[in-house]
Amino acid sequence: MKLLVKGGRVVDPAGGVDDVRNVVIDRGRVEAVESGEVPETAFDRVIDASGLVVFPGLIDMHVHLREPGFEDKETIETGTRSAAAGGFTTVAAMPNTDPAIDNRAHVEFVRSKAERFGYCNVVVVGAITKGRQGAELAEIGDLVDAGAVAISDDGNTVMNSEIMRRAMEYLRMYDIPMIVHCEDETLAADGVMNEGYNSTRLGLKGISRLAEEIIVARDVMMAEKLGARIHVAHISTRDAVDMVRRAKARGVRVTCEVTPHHFSLTDDEMEKYDANYKMRPPLRTPDDIQALIEGLQDGTIDAIASDHAPHTEEEKDVELDYAPDGVIGLETTLTVSLTNLVCSGALSLSQLAQKLSANPARILGLSGRGSLSRGSVADLTLVDVDAERVIESRLFESKARNTPFEGSRGRGKVISVIASGRVVYDGGAIVDRTQREQYAC
Repeated sequence: MKLLVKGGRVVDPAGGVDDVRNVVIDRGRVEAVESGEVPETAFDRVIDASGLVVFPGLIDMHVHLREPGFEDKETIETGTRSAAAGGFTTVAAMPNTDPAIDNRAHVEFVRSKAERFGYCNVVVVGAITKGRQGAELAEIGDLVDAGAVAISDDGNTVMNSEIMRRAMEYLRMYDIPMIVHCEDETLAADGVMNEGYNSTRLGLKGISRLAEEIIVARDVMMAEKLGARIHVAHISTRDAVDMVRRAKARGVRVTCEVTPHHFSLTDDEMEKYDANYKMRPPLRTPDDIQALIEGLQDGTIDAIASDHAPHTEEEKDVELDYAPDGVIGLETTLTVSLTNLVCSGALSLSQLAQKLSANPARILGLSGRGSLSRGSVADLTLVDVDAERVIESRLFESKARNTPFEGSRGRGKVISVIASGRVVYDGGAIVDRTQREQYAC
C-alpha cells in the first residue's frame, strides 16, 4: 500500500521541519515530506491529519516489558500495545527479567517474541553482568552480535568499580552506550522516599540524594578516563544534573534521561502513603524539578523516558516498606510532557520531539528512526495536542495500573500511530494483528 498522511503540522527537529506538510509513505519508508496539494487518487489510503501534530515516531529508551519471568505484570504483547496507545513506535526493553537478558539466547528470545506479537518495534538492552548480580561480566560481545543496542544492569548498580571499569573498556570496541543505574546501594538501603523534611515529618525511611550523586560522579569520572559512552538513567537531583552538564562541557561521552514523574511530582505526594508514588530514584523536591527542567531546556538532559515499570495491584496494595519500586508510564508520558513542559512554556513542540524521538534514536544508534527524512523508516505519531484528557488507568492497554497520575487532567491525545509502515493505532484504538496487513504500507 501507498499511504498519504495529509495536512498535519509536521514537527521533525532532525529534519529541521515545523510546518504543515504531507507525508508520503511507500513500502514502509518515508518517500517525501512535501507541502501543497497532492492527488489523493495516487494512494491506497489517505489519513487526514488536519489539526494534528505529526511527530517522528516516539521512542522510549527505558521500558520494562517483564517477559520472560514476570508475565503476571506485563508481557511483550501487552507492553507494546501500551506503547502504541501511548504514541511510541519503538521501545527499548530493559534486562531485569527472570532470567536476566545476559546472553545471546535471551536477546534472540525477546526479539523473536516482539516480531511475532509486538505492536511496535522493540530493541533490546542486554545486562552488564551475569544475572545482573554485579559479580561477573556478561558475554557483552555476544549480546551485541545478537542485536543488543546497549547494556545495563538497570534496577541494580554495579557497585564493584573494577568490574565497571572492565565493562567500560570492553564496551569501547562496540561504541554502544552503557545505561547506568546510579544508586549507591549502601546509602539507599531500604529507604522508601527522598530523605529530607518530608521523610522526617512522615516517619518514613529516606534515601539520600548522595546515593545517586556519588555513583553519577564515579561513572562520569570513569567514562572520562576510559573514553567510554555512558547514559545516566532516570536522573533526579540538581547536583547530578550539574555533574552531567560540566562533564559534557569537558567532552565526556555522557548522555542522560529524565522521567515525567520526576519533572512533575515532588515528595509531598508521599503524605498519601500510596505505593504508586514509590519509585527508585524517589520523587524529589521543587528545586530538583526546576533543575531538571533547566537541564531539558539547555540540552544537558537529552531524553525523556517513561521507565515503565509494571507491577500487579496486589504487589502495590501493601505497606510502603513492602511495596516494590516503580510506576508505569507508556500511556501517560506524552500527555504529562505536553501538559507540564509544552503548555507551561518550558519547551517547544520541536524540543519535545527532540527529547522523545530524535535524541533517543541517536543515543541508541537506531539508524533510519527518529526522523521523517526521505528514506527513513515510516514511524509516525499523530497527536491532537489541544485535546483535553483525564488519565484513567482502567482504560490502559497495559496489564498494570500503578500510575501516580490517576485522575490527572492534561493535554494531548494520540490519534494514530504508524510503526514501520504499519498502522498499529488508528482513530484512538489499537489495530489488532489479524487486521494489520490491510493497514500495511
